[in-house]
Amino acid sequence: MTDPEIMTADQRAEYALDLATRAGRGLGLQAEEPRVLHNVFNVLVHLAPHPVVVRVPALAVATVEEQAAKQRRELAVAGWLADRGAPVVAPSPLVPREPVALDGRSLTFWEFVTETDPLSGVTDPAALEKRFVEQTGWAAQLHALLAGYPGDDLPVLSPLVPAVGLTLDELARNPHPMLTAAELDRARAEYAVLETLVQDFSACFPGARLQTLHGDSPAYNALRTATGHLFSDFEDVTRGPVEWDLTLVGPAGVEEYERVSGTAVDRALLDAMEGARLLQVVGALAFATLKPDLAPTLEPVVGLWRSRAPLSLPDAAAS
Repeated sequence: MTDPEIMTADQRAEYALDLATRAGRGLGLQAEEPRVLHNVFNVLVHLAPHPVVVRVPALAVATVEEQAAKQRRELAVAGWLADRGAPVVAPSPLVPREPVALDGRSLTFWEFVTETDPLSGVTDPAALEKRFVEQTGWAAQLHALLAGYPGDDLPVLSPLVPAVGLTLDELARNPHPMLTAAELDRARAEYAVLETLVQDFSACFPGARLQTLHGDSPAYNALRTATGHLFSDFEDVTRGPVEWDLTLVGPAGVEEYERVSGTAVDRALLDAMEGARLLQVVGALAFATLKPDLAPTLEPVVGLWRSRAPLSLPDAAAS
């Protein structure tokens, strides 16, 4: 791991607050009242009173150079969308659109937005489902915009390959008690399937069309503001089939996506992408030693992964 020290949530927040404040000062932002907004895999720090939020990777298996390469792709895509008036949280215009390296972390700077009606305030299951269905329809509109992105340097399904492989390697070095040795072997075999898929996607799914994607379930990363919705967190931006962005939205969400987009979702491809998403969650157990409270939140999804048949290539591709 990049940072072997086990920190509590409060320690991670304090560490990120210090990094963000020092990085901001280096760019001329003298934050007088910095505060933590969010603390999970990343820590988001508002450099108040400036309308700037710094994202600090709190948990990482990548080197600072690898973090920065990924972030440059994110800043390029999110910036391209923002420049065209798309509903996204934009890179901060107060600093250059470049990651800032500091103490083994690579930080990015974003506009501060005020969220209204946050997800944390929705407790009724029916209301929550209705909300995600609506936001999946918004994702169709985002995909229509992303289809025009001119960059040709985005890797295919980079949140999976090599990212999942790195986390599984870490689990092999430091096993987690939630996974048996046999289950880790299964996970590594499924990852080999993903490598084959990414290397020749058209052979596995001849009808699939690859395009620029948000990369991390945009329906779950939409913020509601007083002036409308904004998509955030493009850190997993990638090329791939739209089905990757539709994992775990449920049948009603898929139907809404088809209604808004006017295109059919490939159910077989969606099923494969959902299997890949569950494998990604299994790999996230690699972070549990750094964030002990993470494992209980992952356990239900790991259970879903166990209940599925192992990920495999379509019959035509496997033959």
